Amino acid sequence: MIRRYAFLVTLLCGQSVHAELRLPAVFSDHMVLQRDRPIPIWGWTDPGRRVEVALGGVRAEVHATRDGRWQAVLPAQVAGGPHTVTVTGDDTITLRDVMVGEVWVASGQSNMERGVRTTDTPTTVIPAAHHPNLRLFMIPRRSAATPQTDVEARWVQCTPETIVQGGEQGFSAVAYHFACELQSRLAVPIGMIEGAWGGTRIEPWISPEGLSAVPALAPVLSQVQLAMPASSLHRQTMSDAITAYDRWIQAGRAALESQTPPPSLPPAPGGLWLRPGAAASIFHGMIHPLVPFGIRGVIWYQGESNVNEGVLYADKLKALIIGWRTLWNQGDFPFLYVQIAPYGYGTAATDILPQFWEAQAAALALPHTGMSVINDLGDQRDVHPRNKREVGRRLALLARRDVYGETGLVATGPVFRSMKVEGARLRIFFDGAGSGLMSRDGQPLSHFEMVDARQGGFVPAQATVENDSVVLDTPGVMEPVAMRFAWNKAATPNLVNREGLPAGSFRAGDPPGRLTVNLIEAKGYQVVYDLDLARLGPTIRYDADNRQQIGGTVERIAYFLELGPSSGEISYVFVAMDAFGADLGRIGVPTDVSDTRFQQKVRNLVVASNVPGVTTSNAGDGFLEFWPSNYTPVNSTAIPGASDLLYDYGDQPGSGMGTGSMQVHNLATRQTVFALNNWRRGGTYCDLGIGQAPKGHPDWTGAANGGSYAIKRLRVLVRCR
Repeated sequence: MIRRYAFLVTLLCGQSVHAELRLPAVFSDHMVLQRDRPIPIWGWTDPGRRVEVALGGVRAEVHATRDGRWQAVLPAQVAGGPHTVTVTGDDTITLRDVMVGEVWVASGQSNMERGVRTTDTPTTVIPAAHHPNLRLFMIPRRSAATPQTDVEARWVQCTPETIVQGGEQGFSAVAYHFACELQSRLAVPIGMIEGAWGGTRIEPWISPEGLSAVPALAPVLSQVQLAMPASSLHRQTMSDAITAYDRWIQAGRAALESQTPPPSLPPAPGGLWLRPGAAASIFHGMIHPLVPFGIRGVIWYQGESNVNEGVLYADKLKALIIGWRTLWNQGDFPFLYVQIAPYGYGTAATDILPQFWEAQAAALALPHTGMSVINDLGDQRDVHPRNKREVGRRLALLARRDVYGETGLVATGPVFRSMKVEGARLRIFFDGAGSGLMSRDGQPLSHFEMVDARQGGFVPAQATVENDSVVLDTPGVMEPVAMRFAWNKAATPNLVNREGLPAGSFRAGDPPGRLTVNLIEAKGYQVVYDLDLARLGPTIRYDADNRQQIGGTVERIAYFLELGPSSGEISYVFVAMDAFGADLGRIGVPTDVSDTRFQQKVRNLVVASNVPGVTTSNAGDGFLEFWPSNYTPVNSTAIPGASDLLYDYGDQPGSGMGTGSMQVHNLATRQTVFALNNWRRGGTYCDLGIGQAPKGHPDWTGAANGGSYAIKRLRVLVRCR
């Protein structure tokens, strides 16, 4: 009886510690494995346990590590199937109807997530969705604070029933049409993995490895590291907080004994929890569980939620691509993406989209990337173009040409190559002209503009196709120096190649600013910095930095700010003063790196402006409020007339990094001359203005109005002796 009881205890204990052989969800019946590449298969079991994986006639044997994870790698296989995969440890798992073919990941926000029911042809597409060798794997929405190892999903064959299940009214329409196009050309099984989430920004999709690869995103990386329990930053912050609380507890006990007031409670450390939607959080929850499943590449359709960021998006898209490639460790796999469609975006500046399109195009500098232009498919009433079949087809064109080596295939529309000045005309040359350039609708070419060196300001241009180029010629423009194409958020230009693929937005040349045209007050000054304020962000990167070319002793420092619409009258202000420092590295936009912190009076202020209400000045006193930190309205320097309640020309700066202030004030008139605040939020949400703000705080604090200007340009100048 005793021995029987001991045997039962032993049996029960053994069962309680035995780990069931388990595979992640991405390995299941009906799956597709990537052909012509080694095949990684992994899972979990007891530490040290032997596991054998077999596919057809090939096998691999491994042992689980101390944490119970194991990974086997089978040799590359050619396309075909169906196969059976068996995984054997203490138990056996059998996966049936396994195909070998091409596997792609489809990701992004709503335009990638939206299913076939939301397109313009659901009644014809859905009944025809009988594709036995097209397999679908849809990852449900999930955000996580730390990298996850699995998802709740399963592979299914594509049928009229499965294509409409789950997601945003079914499987991704873009991914489906992309897959159908490839399958019809390649005649191999296709596996599509959808991991998309409507309304999301790009930051949650970027891995920590991607953030660390792009220096401009260091502040975002710090936020992610602070929230990751295994990071040294998180552990140090937690340790410091615990030490502070321990000391408070000790002091509190002493106060309790002595019946004296306790000390103030230490503030709770912030940032230790990664909130849903924060950087890396969706990558942790939806993409990390796939790594390192064998894939051919990624298709990506996202950007509407980041559209206000302009050039900063280029850094984030590059970080996304680099990070995914780094973790997958399958080389620079193809990454193909969609340039988002024209749309109004409410009252946003007309150039909000062209600047974003430019940023998207900049990511093409990474190898094995491609971008499909869809400015002919947009709908001004809906940010979601419904013709997803054509979007998928254009992505497939890129894959067919660049990934699968199909020759003689035109995969993009005309792409700007170079510009040549020919007297009063400009000639624009293109790659991707295909069998010739033409107008899509038979009308004169639209959305071309050019600018004269002496007149300034873009004007519509007459555009004519001549062989593989477009010639611009406009009455009144005698000395053209720059041009732009489709430089408007609503632009649906008609320049295409004869294959019907459209040209994307671009600009070329150096348009003159008012400073170089007719501003007498700026004579004798040299430009130190030139900055398109659309490029603002946590890191300041000047379009021009001429410090090395400046010689002599600086006697005057000046700032020239231009604000306005994409065409028409530009508001400007030029303000100069006696030099308040000799270090040219500290006269630009204030940052902690430059150590730019000035709260002081300046002499001999000169102000020139065309903005009503801005008082011109020739020799008065001014006041600088330059710092990178937060600030309060307290009149800490006791400037006469300054308010303690309103943000104006007498505020109190804090320490560290924060909102930031770059303000010049005219003390004689008690007036703000110009203000640039909160640049870390980018060119759309910064505070920006010339003269007094018409409402709210006089120095534009909290205005968040940068997006109301299509043109926003700051130059920093000096005059030397």
